[in-house]
Amino acid sequence: MIQSYRHPPEFLNEMADGTIKQINPFTGTEVWTVPGRGNRPLGLPSPNRKPLDAGAHDAHCDFCAGHYLKTPPEKARLVRRPDGSWETLYWVCAEHLNDTVAEFRRIPNLFEILSFDYWHQNYGYVLSPRVAEHRAEYLASPEGRAHIVQVVDKKLLASGYKQEAIDKLGFEKKVEFASGFFGGGHDIIVARRHYVDGATHDDQPASSGTLTPEEHYRFTAFTIDGIQALYATNRYARYVTVFQNWLKPAGASFDHLHKQLVAIDERGVQHEIALQALRDNPNVFNEYAVNYASYKNLVIAENEHAIMFAGFGHRYPTIEIYSKSERSDPWDQSEEEVRGVSDLLHAAHAATGADIPCNEEWHYRPADVDLAMPWRVMLKWRVSTLAGFEGATKIYLNTVGPATVRDRVVDKLFKLRADGAIADNIQIAFEAACRPNPLRYNRVSR
Repeated sequence: MIQSYRHPPEFLNEMADGTIKQINPFTGTEVWTVPGRGNRPLGLPSPNRKPLDAGAHDAHCDFCAGHYLKTPPEKARLVRRPDGSWETLYWVCAEHLNDTVAEFRRIPNLFEILSFDYWHQNYGYVLSPRVAEHRAEYLASPEGRAHIVQVVDKKLLASGYKQEAIDKLGFEKKVEFASGFFGGGHDIIVARRHYVDGATHDDQPASSGTLTPEEHYRFTAFTIDGIQALYATNRYARYVTVFQNWLKPAGASFDHLHKQLVAIDERGVQHEIALQALRDNPNVFNEYAVNYASYKNLVIAENEHAIMFAGFGHRYPTIEIYSKSERSDPWDQSEEEVRGVSDLLHAAHAATGADIPCNEEWHYRPADVDLAMPWRVMLKWRVSTLAGFEGATKIYLNTVGPATVRDRVVDKLFKLRADGAIADNIQIAFEAACRPNPLRYNRVSR
């Protein structure tokens, strides 16, 4: 029997008055862009621009290089040697923290989303012998013991403990509180700079877009190493989620560049929905994402290993970057493939600008999934506030439509490339090949 023809779905529909109705192909989220609501500046220019205090250099917040001892013990740091090479140092002891300059540090989050106790009480998770040995080594020095006590006291005070109660706790009890510092599942990747090098005023923050392409690649690769480390540390982790909150309106505790890595014991609803779509159509990420964006002229830029387009069906204006690699797991990809994604993500941040609050979200194949899927990154501009209309209808008003996102970013990318601020091998807009099915994730069995 001949089966009836099914027309491919439409995810973008422009009404006669210019209203754009969008559906996200992987979540079903309904979004409207109403004409005129996005005709305003997107950034947050500082109304009270102030000169920087020269005496506070590298000491503007707890993440700054001058405050290494204000954060829990490092798990790793990435340093740049005088010859220009890069080296990762693991578990630097307290007495050696100032021996090198960390371009990026991986440290435990002082306030974990899922605490060490969560994993211990629900799964019987304990420190591995190797991690327990490192904790003992760290505590063997006076500097290490003092550091642990200082940070534990700080955490307990912030958690509501009274100083008198903290003072009554013995050293061994405080060490117990510190187990999550060594074997916890919530890490932060912190960049060196708070402000750009040579900054004179407080409206010159160091964002992802102000890094060089090489620095951003190292930031990206160091983050991937951190994902692997969390999986290796905790066998109960089913997924390590990666995100970056830039500026306080986007959820950042400090306006200091950092990413967060959180091990969780579920895949998450978004992945479950995407996996169902993938089971129904193994080529869905090509057909419903990249190909569709290409047919709608939403592709922003492309290089040999990745493609970037204006996303649709998102609550906030979104730029999407997809890896073209055959390898689903970022840590299995070649340096060139990771650089391809990093270069486009860096360009997206540079075009966005340091004054726009945004969330960077990574999506990749969960640890217990055997289906192939592409590594992809979403950059969402937090330029609107959800209100009663969204709550009452579950229809979200996104003030900037996909085509407007494309135009704004493309215009800036041409200038950034001409200025040498982004990678020079990026094909922008009409330069991009935009060939169908550029993602190769489903061409291999793994």
